[in-house]
Amino acid sequence: MKSAHKKAVFGKVIVYAILILIAVVMIIPFLWMLSASIKSDREVFQMNPFVWIPANPKWDNYVKIWTKIPFGRFVGNTVYLTLIVTFLQLLTSSFAAYSFAKLDFRHKNGLFLAYIATIAMPWQVYMVPQFIMMRRMGLNDKLLAMICLQAFSAFGVFMMKQFYEGIPDDLCEAARIDGMSEYRIYASIMLPLSKPALSTLTIFTFVATWNDYLGPLIYLKSQEKKTIQLGLKMFISQYSSDYGLIMAGSVLSLIPVLIVFLVLQKYFVEGVASTGLKG
Repeated sequence: MKSAHKKAVFGKVIVYAILILIAVVMIIPFLWMLSASIKSDREVFQMNPFVWIPANPKWDNYVKIWTKIPFGRFVGNTVYLTLIVTFLQLLTSSFAAYSFAKLDFRHKNGLFLAYIATIAMPWQVYMVPQFIMMRRMGLNDKLLAMICLQAFSAFGVFMMKQFYEGIPDDLCEAARIDGMSEYRIYASIMLPLSKPALSTLTIFTFVATWNDYLGPLIYLKSQEKKTIQLGLKMFISQYSSDYGLIMAGSVLSLIPVLIVFLVLQKYFVEGVASTGLKG
């Protein structure tokens, strides 16, 4: 018994040591980013000796970032785009998932399979056809193009469907017997029960949209319509880069993502487990 207990304790120690090591490796780049955000260009890449906190921290980097470029405009564009895309994905994904999970109609399985199969197709494959389609619709250099392209998510439909299938069908049948329409069942019963899944999808969608670089790079050309990720690139010129300001902007752009995750984290693990995405 003692030998088995010692082995169990030793196994836990090894697991925790590995997890701590992985956590340290993952957090070092973020600490370096914080350190670089209060340094001058010369100090950013100074390695001998490396200093985490410089003798004269350049806190004014966080002030200059708002004046060197129209950072406020970029933040506004990114917030506008991210909030609308996140809302639309939550609406369309949950609505479609309810249909696939709780309604019976012809070719339901085939249609769902065809839709979900698009997850396996890299975006780069249909990037050019999408651009041509948006240009012919007159949406080039408009945030509306990004909204139209990202308002639907096959991954979101799959995740929400997995969650809805865990809700007993008897609940929907009882509501139908009471005379409730499918729209009311969806709004009054399914949505309130799906907070964990919706929170998980919110985090995934918010982070993906907020950090998207390639999409805005393709569709947005005017400076007043650019997002944060494109705005930070403006500090990179042909001959030099202002890395201190880039890191300061990166830290500021990370704050909304952290806020969303901290607010929704209590639902995150529950949502991942209940939607069948756990390993």
